[in-house]
Amino acid sequence: MANIRKIARRTFLIGSAAIAGGVAFGVYQLRKDAPNPLIAGEGEAVLTPYVLLNQDGVTIIAPRAEMGQGIHTTLAALVADEMDVAWDDITVLHGPPAQAYYNQALLGLALPFRHYADTEFRHSLRQTIGQVGKLLHLQVTGGSTSVKDAYERMRHAGASAREALKLAAADQLGVAAGDLRTQDSHVIAPDGTSIAYTALATAVRDVTPPDVALRPRSEWKYLGKSMPRVDMLGKATGTAQFAGDVQLDGLKFATVRMNPKRAGMVSYDDSAARDMAGVEAVIDLGDGIAVVAANTWLAMQAAEAVDIVWQDAAYPADTAGMMQAIATSLDAAPDSTVRNDGDVTRTIAGTEVTAEYTVPFLAHTTMEPMNATALLRDGKLDIWAGNQAPIMTRDKCAAAAGVDPEMVTVHTTLMGGGFGRRAETDYAVQAAKIAAALPGTPVRMTWTRTEDIQQDFYRPAAMARFRGIVADGTAQLIDGKIAAPSVTHSSIMRQMGQVPPGPDRAHVEGAADQPYGVPNFRITGHLTDLGVPIGFWRSVAASFNGFFLDTFMDEMAHAAGTDPLQFRLALAEREHAPSAGVIRAVGELAGWTGETPANIGRGIGFCYSFGTPTAQIVEVEDTGRGIRINHCWIACDPGVALDPAIIESQMISGAIYGFSAAMQEEITFSDGMVDQSNFTDYDAMRMHSAPEFTVRILETNPHIGGIGEPGTPPAMPALGNALFDLTGVRARELPLIKTFDLIL
Repeated sequence: MANIRKIARRTFLIGSAAIAGGVAFGVYQLRKDAPNPLIAGEGEAVLTPYVLLNQDGVTIIAPRAEMGQGIHTTLAALVADEMDVAWDDITVLHGPPAQAYYNQALLGLALPFRHYADTEFRHSLRQTIGQVGKLLHLQVTGGSTSVKDAYERMRHAGASAREALKLAAADQLGVAAGDLRTQDSHVIAPDGTSIAYTALATAVRDVTPPDVALRPRSEWKYLGKSMPRVDMLGKATGTAQFAGDVQLDGLKFATVRMNPKRAGMVSYDDSAARDMAGVEAVIDLGDGIAVVAANTWLAMQAAEAVDIVWQDAAYPADTAGMMQAIATSLDAAPDSTVRNDGDVTRTIAGTEVTAEYTVPFLAHTTMEPMNATALLRDGKLDIWAGNQAPIMTRDKCAAAAGVDPEMVTVHTTLMGGGFGRRAETDYAVQAAKIAAALPGTPVRMTWTRTEDIQQDFYRPAAMARFRGIVADGTAQLIDGKIAAPSVTHSSIMRQMGQVPPGPDRAHVEGAADQPYGVPNFRITGHLTDLGVPIGFWRSVAASFNGFFLDTFMDEMAHAAGTDPLQFRLALAEREHAPSAGVIRAVGELAGWTGETPANIGRGIGFCYSFGTPTAQIVEVEDTGRGIRINHCWIACDPGVALDPAIIESQMISGAIYGFSAAMQEEITFSDGMVDQSNFTDYDAMRMHSAPEFTVRILETNPHIGGIGEPGTPPAMPALGNALFDLTGVRARELPLIKTFDLIL
């Protein structure tokens, strides 16, 4: 019964927007003027936003969204290790939309420095610039920044809570606080007298939490270890709450059908749908329709029964036209020259290497399709949605429902994948519009998989042209040009209504910022104004630039007659020791010799992204019935390994995401519409074709790096380079299934 009680309590807390009945601890430090979002009820005390203490236990308020990446576990460990909370006493609740939970690390990524070359001053400058996120209410989960942002904040929250509890206990015990210690959610006196944290909830509310020094790593209890995931119990028992799990009295079910050409409607005839038993409403959304019915399947069937005449797309009608536009921009003057070392125009003796590369549009295809549940009642809107940007979701939904943002409560639920897709607000806004059309009626809106793929904000297609010169076994010159639509411009214009000033550095990340000591090294960015809806996709531009540059590095290594691993290692050793370290480590891990049997190919891939250098070696085998991936070795250096199991799982997850894209995924267009509609024609790597993985985590990087995305970029070139080693055919276009007989 005790376990059932805990499950029910945790389920309630995760789904609840109300934070009451407790004491909240934490230290603002740089956010002192950010208002506290927690409101105390009668007889309660709320001090700061991160830790709640009441008679039931300790609830840690997580400022970032849990989409399967394990962030709630790591955030909880940051607090609990300093606070001396017993792991079983922890409950994690996603914080409400609030300025206090802004992401300080996100904006720091935009500073014009190569991240691998950050000095302490530059690192501090990134943190200082990141405070602008407070003014922008930038409460966002993305950019592999959750741990970077929380690493000190959450630990300070736990440390100040611990000391406040000792002060409260000292008053009760009549001893000095300095004579007390804490362990497993208790304050313990020198004579062994123990007071549970829960028993101090009332006494501690009048204590001002002190700002104290953080514990050294040698005293960590949870951090640095693989902890039990705080979301696993609910997921294993079916009590975890996703947006589609919300149960409300009188709940109705809805779906949408939007213009697949991403424009408006000319007209529609919904008479056939309205005649279907159980269909309750068809709602005009402007660029599509919503159907509300007695169940989700009926709503989907009725939506298909609506006869709609769509407006045509404003962008080129087919893939060929889009790729031609990208190719044209590749020949135009550059929009940015983020890296320009030495002089790439000078004459250098050596062997010239040239290559052009192409990658397609890609969809996110999270396993949980876009969905949200909404209720507008008495001028107040409640919306349950797995989302990566709660404040933005609140404000956009408020506008859609015609209410003030203060009248909107956003319940950020667990989500079955995000990958950047749930940083968008379109699906939540649709749910808000449907709720506004049916005030007083709760509605669960769910997209079909077809809608999910055809209404995505895609990873853009891209092209690159590289020229290099090798001499004396190494690279003397790299001159690269990269063309694609701008993800940053498209997404920020959509969300905030303006394009950020200055060169689009994100457009060339994964190429211009790589830690290679090439004396003459230039990367130019060429933006394509295409009009296709695009957005942030796992590892963003590094997903294609990592493929471009690292494949070219492999081509240069072979032209130079140098082992591909040693070629990269020598260049990295000149620039960045941690990057050289992961290249060396992955070679040791895989037993790299540069020699393989006739039916085996091995390739190495490397990319520094989101603060974490990551190297991978992929082994492929010609089975006689097709080529399969046997093994993938990964070495990464995030600086501090807070939870090795989570880091390992994210590296593997990122590699699988990259393999899926490299092998077979492609979004194409005909007549202004996306051709793909389900996993039958846009599939991911399956379990039977996934390789064995071996991961090594290094900790030499001076600053903590991201984890969720760095595993994706090197997977694509590593696989392509392995296929070259096996077949002698160079992969310069993705997906690889166009060129190779792969076992899918």
